[in-house]
Amino acid sequence: MSGWGGVRGVTIGPIENQRHPGRGYGTAASGRAMDEAVAMGATWVSLTPFGRVWDGKGTGVDLVFEAPFEENRRNVLAAIAQAHARGLKVLLVPHLWVESGEWRALIDPGDDAGWARWAESYRRFLLTWAAVAREGGAEMLSVGVELRSWVTTPRAASFLPIIEAVRGVYPGLLTYSANWDDVEHTLIFDALDLIGINAFYPLAEREGASFEELLRGGRKVAAGVDDVARAWGKPVLLTEIGYTTRRDPAVRPWEWPDRMKGVVVDQRSQAEAYAAVIAPFLDARTCAGFFVWRLYADPDDVSQEAEWGFSPRGKLAELVLRDAFTARWAADGPSLLGEALGRHRARTPGLFGWELDPDE
Repeated sequence: MSGWGGVRGVTIGPIENQRHPGRGYGTAASGRAMDEAVAMGATWVSLTPFGRVWDGKGTGVDLVFEAPFEENRRNVLAAIAQAHARGLKVLLVPHLWVESGEWRALIDPGDDAGWARWAESYRRFLLTWAAVAREGGAEMLSVGVELRSWVTTPRAASFLPIIEAVRGVYPGLLTYSANWDDVEHTLIFDALDLIGINAFYPLAEREGASFEELLRGGRKVAAGVDDVARAWGKPVLLTEIGYTTRRDPAVRPWEWPDRMKGVVVDQRSQAEAYAAVIAPFLDARTCAGFFVWRLYADPDDVSQEAEWGFSPRGKLAELVLRDAFTARWAADGPSLLGEALGRHRARTPGLFGWELDPDE
C-alpha cells in the first residue's frame, strides 16, 4: 500500500569500539557496506545503535556505548545519510546491551517503584533515538527489542504512553521487534504500524534434517506468521532472520556463535536454512519482508565474529539472498510490463542461477 514494495533488508551492525577507528557507522568503510547491500539487491538497511544496561535488574539505560553518545549520534546520522544517498530506506533499531550477559527479555526491576524507574529511563533512551530517527529521516523505527518481561505481561500498559510519546517526536512507521516465541503474547501491537518479529525460528527438531524437512519447517513458520498478521490485522516484518555458518544451524538458530566450541563450518547448511525459511514468505501477502542478521559497518573487518558466525557475506547464503532479493514477492504488488527484463531473478531461492527470461 505504501508503494515501497517488499522490504529487502540487511542489518548493518555497528563497529563503534574506539579500538576500531574509522570503521564504524558513517565512515568510508560503512559506505562500502552500504554498497555491498545495494549490490546484493537490498532496498533497506537496519541500523542498531545500543544503550547499555548493567544487569537484569533494570536500574536504567546508559546512552553511552563504546563511544560518547554525541559521537554515536553523529555517526548514526551519517550512516542514515549514506543509506539514503544509495537509495536505501532505513529502519532504526535502538538496542539494549546487558553488560552482565543476561538476556534483555528477562529484565526485571522488581517492585512497582523499580518498574516505574525503569520505564522512565527507557522512555528517555527511546525518545532520544526517536529524535535522531526524525532528524535523519529514517523511514521506520523499532520501539524495542525482545522486552518479553515487559510487553507480554500486564505491565505492558506502561509501555503504551511511551509509544504515544514517540509518535509525538517521530513521524515515520513504528514497529516492535518481538522474539519469535513470544510474539503471540505481545500486547502492544495495536499501537504500532507493523508487527515485528526477530524470527530465529527452528526449522527442524533433529540434526541432519534434509532440505525438504527444513522447507516443511519453513512453511509451518510462514503459516504461523500469517495467523499472527491476520489476528492483528497488520502486516508482519521479520526484523531479524539469520543462521550461523555451521552444521544444522536451523535446529537452534538463536545460539550465539561466540559461545560455541568445536564448530564444523558448513556454508551449505547455512544457505539451505535461509532458502527454506525465505521461500514460503515470498508468496505471503501478510509479510512485508525481512532483515538479514547481519553484515558489519566495515565489510572487511572479520574480527567481529567467528568464521561460523551469522554473516552471509561471501558465502553460499549470499547467493540465496541475492536470488530472493531479485525475485518478485507478493508484497511487491502487481508487476509492471517489462520491469524484469535483464534483471537477475531467481524465483526460487537457492537455485544459484540466472533466469534472464521471466517466462522460463
